[in-house]
Amino acid sequence: MSENQGKCPVMHGAATTNNSADSTSVRDWWPNNLNLNILHQHDNKSNPMEEGFDYQEEFAKIDYDALKQDLNDLMTDSQDWWPADYGHYGPFFIRLTWHAAGTYRSTDGRGGGGTGAQRFAPLNSWPDNGNLDKARRLLWPIKQKYGKQISWADLLILAGNVAIESMGGKTFGFSGGRPDIWAPEEDIHWGLEKEWLENNRYESNENRESLDMPLGAVQMGLIYVNPQGPDGNPDPLASAHDVRTTFGRMAMNDYETVALVAGGHTFGKGHGAGPEESVGVEPEGSSLEQMGLGWASSFASGKGGDTITSGFEGAWTANPTQWDNGYFDLLFGYEWELVDTPAGAKVWHAIDVKEEDLAPDAADSSIKVPTMMTTADIALREDPEYRKISKHFHENPEEFADAFAEAWFKLLHRDMGPKTRYMGPEVPSEERIWMDPVPAGNTDYDIDAVSNSLKEANLSIQEMVETAWASASTYRGSDMRGGANGSRIRLEPQKDWEVNKPDQLQKVLSVYEGISRDSGASIADIIVLAGNVAIEMATGSKVPFTPGRGDASQEQTDAESFAVLEPHSDGFRNFHKAGINVTPEEMMLDKAQLLGLTAPEMTVLLGGMRSLGISSNGYGVYTDDPNTMSNDHFKTLLDMSLEWKPNGTGNSYEGFNRTSGEKIRSASRADLVFGSNSQLRSLAEVYASDDAEEKFVADFISSWNKVMNADRFDIS
Repeated sequence: MSENQGKCPVMHGAATTNNSADSTSVRDWWPNNLNLNILHQHDNKSNPMEEGFDYQEEFAKIDYDALKQDLNDLMTDSQDWWPADYGHYGPFFIRLTWHAAGTYRSTDGRGGGGTGAQRFAPLNSWPDNGNLDKARRLLWPIKQKYGKQISWADLLILAGNVAIESMGGKTFGFSGGRPDIWAPEEDIHWGLEKEWLENNRYESNENRESLDMPLGAVQMGLIYVNPQGPDGNPDPLASAHDVRTTFGRMAMNDYETVALVAGGHTFGKGHGAGPEESVGVEPEGSSLEQMGLGWASSFASGKGGDTITSGFEGAWTANPTQWDNGYFDLLFGYEWELVDTPAGAKVWHAIDVKEEDLAPDAADSSIKVPTMMTTADIALREDPEYRKISKHFHENPEEFADAFAEAWFKLLHRDMGPKTRYMGPEVPSEERIWMDPVPAGNTDYDIDAVSNSLKEANLSIQEMVETAWASASTYRGSDMRGGANGSRIRLEPQKDWEVNKPDQLQKVLSVYEGISRDSGASIADIIVLAGNVAIEMATGSKVPFTPGRGDASQEQTDAESFAVLEPHSDGFRNFHKAGINVTPEEMMLDKAQLLGLTAPEMTVLLGGMRSLGISSNGYGVYTDDPNTMSNDHFKTLLDMSLEWKPNGTGNSYEGFNRTSGEKIRSASRADLVFGSNSQLRSLAEVYASDDAEEKFVADFISSWNKVMNADRFDIS
């Protein structure tokens, strides 16, 4: 019983907190159950905006110049409750923006600044986001002024851009259009640790190649690396390894990494004025009267020159609010020694530093103080590859400025998908390969004629459905990458993925290429249309189709970048690579969430695919006629005359007739979960009912069409 309950004899019946002492949730009792809530997060019940609200339409109406001017004015409007270092909030907002966007990881496309998630736990309370709650409060008057015309997601990103420009730096552009979420994301795996900054993401500290996938940071609560070095060890070369790994998982190469680190640290300072013990709890754990602010400090004034955030104390350059080449001037101009900050952090100070290379005190410009570098900064000098790039930037300051602007733009927009989603007056005309460009597709062709050619082609229903699914199901709603548009399934690396049955795929694509030449339709369109035609043949029902997909070239495709989209497991096709330590049903749920599917949609899609005989291992196919869609799969799965037993492989099972003992069926974990999980079973029962045939087909077509068009931003 909680303290409050103990003082009052009146019980309340709702589970109103996450405290298991107050109530026990289903997850507490059965922690290994599938979390289907990730398929239903961010529904209309949590969204305060009216039905039909379209944020993109609202953003298009905004007085963008006025908004930027207000942000620019804010940069030097220092507030007594949280004074600006050097009288300029620019560095503070650069950190805010970086930490909003920098959670992105290319491994699964999750994270990033595209949802405004930094307002919510756990991100609002990560140790690495210390005192960024104040930055968001500084932005509140601007958000309040423009209301629904600017999302928090866009504002958190734009603030950093304006900050850079206000201090003389270059930017490459900005796109708006990021809609807000209104509750914490439930789908993102941030790590298994139960304590902040716990270090257990590696098999061992000696094996730094073993960072857990898909994580993009070395410790819980960090954006990337521990700036002091791995687990606090001030070893620049070891730090360089961590930096390369974490920035690589954000899809940044060495050139971009050096540009970002050096450019970002051209501005601002670290804050470690006093002992770490003086800092209070994070925002999510703070008392009611703190009104959502955290990290209250008892050290002196707790703000301004007395601020404690990272533990590092000092600026990186002699001009912390001005874009220049000072970072490299200092990095290469001096030898450096390790010192302790008042907060107990390890930093590097220049030896025998000249007075002109000292920084102004953040609160009193008449006072000069030492500059500093973190171990991660020294890594840019000591690592051979980073050093080469750093020296090049030092000698070519204009290229450095351009490289930073490009890398910064990529950091801020990597999770926005293709350029067709960009909007606003500062969208650059140039298109980069990381934007996954797709040429516009042809719509002026005879769809009926192409459909007839597909029906007459010597291809099976299964081959056409499998190819369409393989192409479209690469889509990730996390960063809007993948999908059928572009037909990159024809190209490296997708054409060779094991899950796509490369030999079968090449046979199918060779047929489609011929139809494309004869009709003028893109191969991307034909892939989807063929899947639709196959389903029409199997159901007798019409499947909607919208033409206009384009075909990307190999030159428009970064093969290395697309490699992360390879499915190592796909429950819909009953494919699961050996050696994966995550269960097939969990991987299926993950894929369904990335595809934007609900639990009913996931259920009906799997059942329909199985009824058409689609299963890479043959398990879960219970129909006598795989060319006719039916609800046979679920009818058989829920048949109590069957008894299921594991076959010893770990991921597959055999079904025995309870009376005769005869083995008559086989299934994977991805199949059986629809009978074992109580929520999924309730859905399977709907589709297994005798009166569900018509509903089954209609729901399958609706869900299929959703996947096929998930990446059609040109028509949405």
